[in-house]
Amino acid sequence: MIILKSHHDIQKMRVAGRIVAEVLLKLREKLKPGVTTNELDCLAEAHIRKSGGIPTFIGYQGYPKTLCTSVNAEVVHGIPGSYVLREGDIIGIDCGVTHSGFVADAAETMPIGVISDADVKLIETTRQAMYEGIKAFAEGNRVGDISWGIQEMAEKNRYGVVKDFVGHGVGQKMHEEPQVPNFGRPATGPRLKAGMVLAIEPMFNLGTGDVKVLSDGWTVVTKDGRNSAHFEHTIALTENGTEILTVMNYA
Repeated sequence: MIILKSHHDIQKMRVAGRIVAEVLLKLREKLKPGVTTNELDCLAEAHIRKSGGIPTFIGYQGYPKTLCTSVNAEVVHGIPGSYVLREGDIIGIDCGVTHSGFVADAAETMPIGVISDADVKLIETTRQAMYEGIKAFAEGNRVGDISWGIQEMAEKNRYGVVKDFVGHGVGQKMHEEPQVPNFGRPATGPRLKAGMVLAIEPMFNLGTGDVKVLSDGWTVVTKDGRNSAHFEHTIALTENGTEILTVMNYA
């Protein structure tokens, strides 16, 4: 069942979303060679709790940390730990915050120092694909229109689309209906209506879209060992159009 959110619900999600955006900004400023992924996690948890939020990921199906930190060929769900970031790495940072009973979730792939031209293009194309998906999130369209907007960007640039993990509805739970795949056909799937809140999150690989889960039970990596990028925003569809909630321009 797709749960439509009220204006009051969306206002609560704005607060959670602003905290997520603040965390990602603080982490962006911290990123440099020599920093461990666990240091990033500690910084994120401290800021979330200081802001009155709860780190959504901690304890979710047993997940142990505040962030997911996915480096290079890691696609999603990398667990922060002792890994030391190096010049030329790319890192996808995913953060969820619960505030007043509602969740917001966002992710961004960022460079560590100077990165390869191939990785620069991968990151920018994946970011652009997210915004193509957001553009299609309009009343009267269908979920497949979002999916196709993302898939088309991957195909144009010959990137692999990760099909095993998808976007989703967000609300009082981190994962709600509907699922929002990063591939699909236009004019298919559930119809989009005001009150829907979605996490739109493309994952593109330099090689194929094939992935596997490591022995820790969480970390997803590309099967061919080539790099991956991931972007995500939490977006509400209102009577006035789409509104990205995981940004900082709210009081």
